[in-house]
Parts: sequence; structure tokens; C-alpha cells
Amino acid sequence: MEKVVKSEDEWRSQLSSEEFHVLREKGTERARSGEYDKMYPTSGYFECRACGNPLYSAKSKFNSGCGWPAFSECYIGGIKTNIDNTFGMRRVEIVCARCDGHLGHVFEGERFTESNERHCVNSISIRFNPNDPPTGLKEGKLM
Repeated sequence: MEKVVKSEDEWRSQLSSEEFHVLREKGTERARSGEYDKMYPTSGYFECRACGNPLYSAKSKFNSGCGWPAFSECYIGGIKTNIDNTFGMRRVEIVCARCDGHLGHVFEGERFTESNERHCVNSISIRFNPNDPPTGLKEGKLM
């Protein structure tokens, strides 16, 4: 996968101010405000809104009740993690492996799914693609 590297000005010209805030400044959209919170497609996939990198299949999306889109697993190699120690707690941030765009956080041990992972993702960080995902992608746990 070829890395996408752009200047702050290039990202600002490509993204809306809200997209820039979340994807590049690690912001968070308000709970239950995102376009994909209550969307449960049966086919297609979700890609990074900034660079188009495939991240999640439609079948990995589930209703966690958290107020943001939740996914149980991701396309292997599509996402990377960073430790986030803000707000006086330790969380695991998830970012697009291709452009480093902030997606949200991953939580373990909640027993919502077989993977025991909940990827809590900002709708504004992703885009739904109704087509079949690119060939060769495999899904799996991140952690």
C-alpha cells in the first residue's frame, strides 16, 4: 500500500472543515449525529473518506448502541493503532494505515461480537461504497 502524504494546506483544500477537524485534528463528531450510525447495509464496504482506502466490510458493521458506527473487524492492513492517553485514560486510537486519518477508537472485552472488538468510528471519517470491495482483501481482528 502506497502511503498518502499531503501538507496541511492540501488536506484543508480537499476536506470540509468538519472532515478536516476529525480526520486530521483527531476530533470527534457528536454521538448519534453521523450519517452511518443507523445504516446497516448488507453488501458493499466502508472506505477512508480522505484517501479511499478500504477499511470495513458492510457485514462487519453492527449495532452497539454507542452512537457511532461500530465494526467488529477490519480489512487486514487497512488500519493501524496509536495509544491515546488524553482525558486521563488509556484508549487505543484507530487511524487509516494509508493516510493516517483519525477514525476513532477500538475497544476490547465488551463481548458484543465474536471478535470481542468494537471499532467505534466517526461517520465523517468514512464513506460507504455500495460496490464489491477490491479483490484480495481479508478481514480479521485488529488487536
